[in-house]
Amino acid sequence: MRVVILPNENEASNFAAEFIENFIIEKENVALGLATGSSVLLTYEALIKKNRTNGLSFINTTTFNLDEYVGLKPGHTQSYRHYMNNKLFNHIDIDKKNTYIPECFNKDYELCCENYESKIKSIGGIDLQLLGLGTNGHIGFNEPTSSLSSRTRIKTLTENTIANNARFFDDNEFQPSIAVTMGIGTIMDADTIILIGLGKHKSKAVADLVEGPISSFCPGSALQNHQNVVIVLDNLAASELKLYDYYIHTEKMYLKFMC
Repeated sequence: MRVVILPNENEASNFAAEFIENFIIEKENVALGLATGSSVLLTYEALIKKNRTNGLSFINTTTFNLDEYVGLKPGHTQSYRHYMNNKLFNHIDIDKKNTYIPECFNKDYELCCENYESKIKSIGGIDLQLLGLGTNGHIGFNEPTSSLSSRTRIKTLTENTIANNARFFDDNEFQPSIAVTMGIGTIMDADTIILIGLGKHKSKAVADLVEGPISSFCPGSALQNHQNVVIVLDNLAASELKLYDYYIHTEKMYLKFMC
């Protein structure tokens, strides 16, 4: 696990965007796994800028989002399809036919999940998976006690997650309590994973992910078992890491000898 600690959220997000940019440039027809939420917003802004000014193209890119609420239509302002269109897809040269979100428009949830897994496999799997991290350690909507080998499925959201996301919904607006999410096993199948953690409110979850035992109580801790994962943090998110100084030192050594 490579842990990269940077002074602030802008530098951390720019690092992630550059990492993704280099991946797209180096691999033809790349498949990206994408996330939603506040942690990735600045990264998406940086990618839009690279597309517009630096010549980074998404023409040959296919994307798969981690999750989607059950019960929201694609045009709903809180759906993750709307989020992705508004925050990224509408502003870059990607073909939206190649952007996939695990939407379920009928009650056959099992078939929906199976089809999503099959689509990922049909293009050879995900090359690079982008992740955020919930305050309770969730990745995607894999809440605490999720199976560490789980596949795409329906998950009931915890009260913590519902409360954290309530700010996005109006007071009298329907807020879903279940969602479709890639499983932890699905996420772990990606060739490379990059996770972004920003802010003091994420510091405990970050510490549990990086330094805690591998446990379903912190779903993100499963990433310790991945052979090619990068954890990108700002100083605040890294503030509870016991080996903070060591991670700073090892990154300097990485840049000196590996780049």
